[in-house]
Amino acid sequence: MQWVLAVGGKLESRIRYAKNLCYNTFPLPKISKKQKEQINLHVFDVLEEREKHSGKTLAQLYDPDKMPKGLKDAHHQLDLAIERCYRLKPFESDTERLEYLFKEYEKMINKNTLLEKPKRKPNLCQI
Repeated sequence: MQWVLAVGGKLESRIRYAKNLCYNTFPLPKISKKQKEQINLHVFDVLEEREKHSGKTLAQLYDPDKMPKGLKDAHHQLDLAIERCYRLKPFESDTERLEYLFKEYEKMINKNTLLEKPKRKPNLCQI
């Protein structure tokens, strides 16, 4: 969410989601099969916790003041598993997390050869 807020911004009070600004620029790490499996397990934990409260809407489940403890804990564990894909040490703040992501973004665009001008091949008729 910090990335979306930083690069996508807001329209009035609503978050602006734009694929070219938010998703296509997000620095995704390369992850191992084991990391994918761990994330999958945590996703299913979140879904199981949601199922325990199937009579509630998503708005009710995700109300920050009323969110069930089990669901909050499951999401926290999922967040930690995803953060471990970037680095082993958990981020201490959203600012630290965002600084890290921007450094990763910088590496990503520096590797991107699409930003370079294509080299022109000589025209054989001119040689």
